Amino acid sequence: MIYRRICFGFLAVVFMLSLSGCVTMTNRREADRLRDQVSELEFQNRAKDQEITVLKDDLARIAQENQDMQGKIYKKSYSGEAKCRPAMKDIQSALLNAGYDPGPIDGKKGRATRQAIKEFQKANSLPVDGVAGKKTWGLLKTYLDKKIK
Repeated sequence: MIYRRICFGFLAVVFMLSLSGCVTMTNRREADRLRDQVSELEFQNRAKDQEITVLKDDLARIAQENQDMQGKIYKKSYSGEAKCRPAMKDIQSALLNAGYDPGPIDGKKGRATRQAIKEFQKANSLPVDGVAGKKTWGLLKTYLDKKIK
């Protein structure tokens, strides 16, 4: 009888150990699978980071090309090839080159810019309204690339 109990106890212990081994192996497999998933996600993350860098570079290049193209459009519009309003910075630069102080060359039509336009119009026998219209710009654009006064 004691012999049976010892054998039964031994079999119970062996059975328990074999079950725990299955659980341990399952946990290891699950851990390995999760590590593989993490590695794959890290790889995908690096690939997306590289893609973002390429897209940022492309965006910067396109923005520069757009800015270069805008400069060409404005130059064409002043020569009469295309109809386009002059940029305020160009008006201010031309006024400054012509000897009239438009204030800061900031692209904003402030009080100093309006006053400089009026002075230019008065000196050139144009209607004095402080607006760089077609006639005013027609005379003013010649000062865009050269300093006269």
